[in-house]
Amino acid sequence: MSAIDPIDKPPLLAARGLAYARNEEPIFGPLDFSLGAGEVVLIEGDNGSGKTTLLKVLSGLLESTAGEVLLNGVHLTLAKLSHQVSLLGHLPGMKFELTTLQNLRFAVGLGGIRPGITPQIALASVGLAGYEDQPLRLLSAGQKKRIALARLLLVPAALWLLDEPYANLDREGIELVNRLLLMHAQRGGSALITSHGAYAYTSGTPRRIALQPQATGQTAAEARA
Repeated sequence: MSAIDPIDKPPLLAARGLAYARNEEPIFGPLDFSLGAGEVVLIEGDNGSGKTTLLKVLSGLLESTAGEVLLNGVHLTLAKLSHQVSLLGHLPGMKFELTTLQNLRFAVGLGGIRPGITPQIALASVGLAGYEDQPLRLLSAGQKKRIALARLLLVPAALWLLDEPYANLDREGIELVNRLLLMHAQRGGSALITSHGAYAYTSGTPRRIALQPQATGQTAAEARA
């Protein structure tokens, strides 16, 4: 038995009174929610409801207007330096003139590497074995998304923030995303996923955070079980 009961451990991610406004116009919030180890949560909402902005705030790329974010009980401004968060955005965030393998090695140099995996294994895991020397600019949009997924597999981030991860993927790619999420959760990792609802993570019944476009400063988002 562990000396510390798991129930006493803080959640992997906690948001308290979290809100964001742009040019004094409210985008989302205030939000209160938490995310435990092994949990996948869907963020749902129409265009303009603040889904992408929420992930950028949670990753530390944007500063919230109000509230706070904690990772393992530590305020985000400190915790984000520990490589516990990995963000997959609309743009791949990679160098198109570099090869797939060079891009993955660059990611490892920045964020470290998870034990038991290599860039070559990560490429094979997303169905791109044999593409090691292919420049990224020659790949299709779906293949670029798979490279971004391979990068997720490499870095030892406990929290994945995935912005529309199913975009540009065929049915096989959608199933790949779900498999990777399941594996990540089974390792004790967690994920927040934005989705328009067309494709939902299908393992169990995940919690959802529903965002609504805001016209006033009143709360227009809520987490529900």
